[in-house]
Amino acid sequence: MPATPEDLVVHQRAHPLSGAAFAPPPKHVRTPVPPLAPATFAGPRGPPPAGTGSAQRFVVRDRSDATIPRPTQVSAVDVVGRCRIPLTNGASPWATVAGRARPQEQDMTMDATSQRFLMCRPTYFAVDYAINPWMDPSAPVDADLAIRQWEQLRQTYLDLGHTVELIDPVAGLPDMVFAANGGTVIDGKAMAVQFRDPQRADEAPAYRAWFEAAGFELYDPKHVNEGEGDVLLVGDYLLAGTGFRTAHASHAQLQEVFGYPVITMQLVDPRFYHLDTALTVLDERTVAYLPEAFSPGSQAVLRRLFPDAVHATMADAEVLGLNAVGDGRHVVLPAQATDLAAKLRDRGYETIGIDLSELRKAGGGPKCCTLRLRQGKASK
Repeated sequence: MPATPEDLVVHQRAHPLSGAAFAPPPKHVRTPVPPLAPATFAGPRGPPPAGTGSAQRFVVRDRSDATIPRPTQVSAVDVVGRCRIPLTNGASPWATVAGRARPQEQDMTMDATSQRFLMCRPTYFAVDYAINPWMDPSAPVDADLAIRQWEQLRQTYLDLGHTVELIDPVAGLPDMVFAANGGTVIDGKAMAVQFRDPQRADEAPAYRAWFEAAGFELYDPKHVNEGEGDVLLVGDYLLAGTGFRTAHASHAQLQEVFGYPVITMQLVDPRFYHLDTALTVLDERTVAYLPEAFSPGSQAVLRRLFPDAVHATMADAEVLGLNAVGDGRHVVLPAQATDLAAKLRDRGYETIGIDLSELRKAGGGPKCCTLRLRQGKASK
């Protein structure tokens, strides 16, 4: 889970690494971990040896699908620190865990959280201009294939039990399919967007009107802000990208509107022009990212926040493998990102590969097509 040291990059005070202004979070308090409820376990290994600690234990699946009892003697764990949990029965002698007492070196059953998404059918999809390195107006585009691939993504979300809302596409706005750039929605509040490029400017009022009709508490941006493409909620923090699209000045407004500490992430590779092309949120504690896409200072911050993060390869990032959507258990990602998918499965996630190669011609993947709606009235 994200750590909360006072030297992270947020607003209102000088940060010792980057020089950015930030306000420190409340003073951290170490809190003992409450005991876990007793759990039964099965498998050939039998009960833990005598002297391994409390009789209370939790069960984690290993690669053979057997179950492993583990003692839960942890004296104290806090949201910043790291704890060590002894393992038994020939498993690795220690598991280093960031945040809560959660094993990282063994597969475990993870809970999926039902999500509500907003999507836009790519009825008018085309590559008529170039506003990022992925776009080549001279290359052929199969609009029908783009629609079929998008429909597969939408159906995947429905099959996983998520809710998908739809906004009507507008003729002449070929990038409107990338709904993540239409806003940021957290706790029933919707921050509308202001695009950097005039080719996308008319998408902003269309998405704003949808949020208003859906009953969200609406806020207008004061600076260039390209929505959830550059703003990702991880636990109790907002990671906010800047460098190519969203203005750094917008981060202060995000903090004021949503009430979450905002941590600035400086992007340095124009191929990864939005934060969600360089980093994906897997659950409330864990992210995957491409280190080379960030400035040295932002890399240092990410290491502090997520010491157990999954690091993607450049090969996977170059097929927009990090433009993925996670619900805590499942990760929907481009089918071509095979190495990243294998790493995620090693961590216990279930991966679902989707071919969005046609939409990638405009620089988009599953996450670009998906805006997460948090605690708002459903539109009918």
